Order: sequence, then C-alpha cells, then structure tokens
Amino acid sequence: MAGILAWFWNERFWLPHNVTWADLKNTEEATFPQAEDLYLAFPLAFCIFMVRLIFERFVAKPCAIALNIQASGPQIAQPNAILEKVFTAITKHPDEKRLEGLSKQLDWDVRSIQRWFRQRRNQEKPSTLTRFCESMWRFSFYLYVFTYGVRFLKKTPWLWNTRHCWYNYPYQPLTTDLHYYYILELSFYWSLMFSQFTDIKRKAAKMANYAKFQKMCDLLFVMFAMVFITTRLGIFPLWVLNTTLFESWEIVGPYPSWWVFNLLLLLIQGLNCFWSVLIVKIACKAVSKGKAGKWNPLHVSKDDRSDIESSSDEEDSKPPGKSPHTATTTNGTSGTNGYLLTGPCSVDD
Repeated sequence: MAGILAWFWNERFWLPHNVTWADLKNTEEATFPQAEDLYLAFPLAFCIFMVRLIFERFVAKPCAIALNIQASGPQIAQPNAILEKVFTAITKHPDEKRLEGLSKQLDWDVRSIQRWFRQRRNQEKPSTLTRFCESMWRFSFYLYVFTYGVRFLKKTPWLWNTRHCWYNYPYQPLTTDLHYYYILELSFYWSLMFSQFTDIKRKAAKMANYAKFQKMCDLLFVMFAMVFITTRLGIFPLWVLNTTLFESWEIVGPYPSWWVFNLLLLLIQGLNCFWSVLIVKIACKAVSKGKAGKWNPLHVSKDDRSDIESSSDEEDSKPPGKSPHTATTTNGTSGTNGYLLTGPCSVDD
C-alpha cells in the first residue's frame, strides 16, 4: 500500500521542478495543504448526507406543505397486464408498429395506448414534494457556500493579484477559511456519491415552479441565464483560464500535473459553452412562443425543463384512417383479452 501511495503522490508529477513534499511541511509560521487533508472528505461526506436527510425531513418538507405542495405524484395508469408486460420487459417507448399491434390486441385506439404508456412512465417519477425537498437542499447548500466564499475571498490578496500568486507558488500558506471551504465543497460532492442513483436533477429555480410562483420562476430563470453566461463565458476564461494557462506558464512553467489540470479546466470551458447554447435556445424558444400568444415569455411550467412528459406530441400522432375502438365488456372485464377491468382510458388526462 505504501508503494502505491508513493507512486501516486510522485513529486515529479504533482509539483513544479525543484520542489518536494518536504518543502511543504507545516511549520510554526505557516500551514500548507497536505495530501492527508483529502481523507477528511470521506467521513464528512457521510455527515453531510445525514444532514441532508434531516434537512429534507424537518425543514424542506414543512416548507413545501406550507406552500400547498402535495405529495401526490402523476396520474396512475390503470392496470393492464399486457401493457405492463410490454412496458417492463420490452420497451417503455413503443414504436408505431407495436402500437398498432397492441391496438388490435386490446381493442383500444392508439391514442389511449400512447396515453397509458405516458402515464406509466410518469408514474415512476417522484412526487412534486420530493422534488421540492431536494431542490431546496441544493439551493440552501449552494447559497451558504456562495455566501461564505464571497465573504472570505474578498479578503484574499492573491485573488485580485493573480501574478503575485504564481511568484509564490506553491508556497501559499493555507488559511483556515480556505481549508474549510475546499474540504466542505469536496465533502459535499463526495456525498452525492451516496445519492446519485436516487437524486432528481433539478435546479433551485424549480422550487418556484413547484409552488406555482410562475413570475418568480421566470425571474429566477432570467437571473440564472445572465449570471451563468457572464461568469462562465466571461469571468472564467478571462480571469481563471488566463492565469492558469498563460501567467503560470510564464512564471512557473509547465510540469505534468499542470497539463492535466489545465486540460480539465478547458474541458469545463467547453461544457460551459455547450450549456450556454442550451440556455439561449430555451430562452429563444420561450420568447418566440410568447410572441405567438401560446404562453408568456420564459414560461417554464411545460417547456423543455418540465418534469412530467407532455401529452401533446404523442396525442397528435394518431395514425390516419384509424378510428377509436370502444372496448366491449364481458363478464365484468373489458377488451377482447379480459385483462382490463374497466373501459379504455378516458380522453382527458
């Protein structure tokens, strides 16, 4: 194990030339980052995960109930053994040919089968209450970390003079505030490893949508778009990438881990560009629909960020020449196969 750790923490990979780990040992005058500090993130990650469970149960849930957000989920698809078998064993998105076959087998019209599959897919989605609680946890954590970061970073001299940072690199003393900030962030993202398989991917602005505060939701989306594009396409490349790529090259010079970190930063910048394009497309789509009178500008309740599938696309795909069937009832069962206990799905969702 010691050999593996020695290989992983090889000085010639992580540190600039003529610098060793011994040069970064803590002294009475200064404290430096230590590799062992990373191990603190694992137990703290579990603690943050437990704090999250408590927060969602005793803080977020009461807030959601106070905003009249219910725990009920989407409409439940009526039981049907044949469709359930297709859904679980074959496909959750049947093509036109399969829909036609099921329509003949069940004596249902295609639109009703499409609606059943849509409701069945939505049935597996979490309730609005669950989504609100998770969004509130993310919002609360990010707000706290952002506020804390702004409070102590504005007092950090090397933040405003990045060239000075590289002249002293890597002999930058580690302050208590900075150590806490990095360990907290690292622990939070490690905590997501415990919940990534059950988390719902939502933004903090979704809380306003769940509470049906549409104007606030639209305003938050506008603010999010402005801040995201300004910071990710402006501040990040002009300030962060400029100093890590060019100033560090000029003052310190490249070394193996320098290439790795800067390639990762460039990858992040590529993702920032991709995400910014998606945000602009959503905004343009919303504005164009608003001009057409279909919805208000930046209306998000049923746009590309919606949580539940819309019925318009599927229900408009009714095959030509296919008339709806009406299921017959025989001995208390409906349809030709006797699997449906009631009539076909109603037209209204």
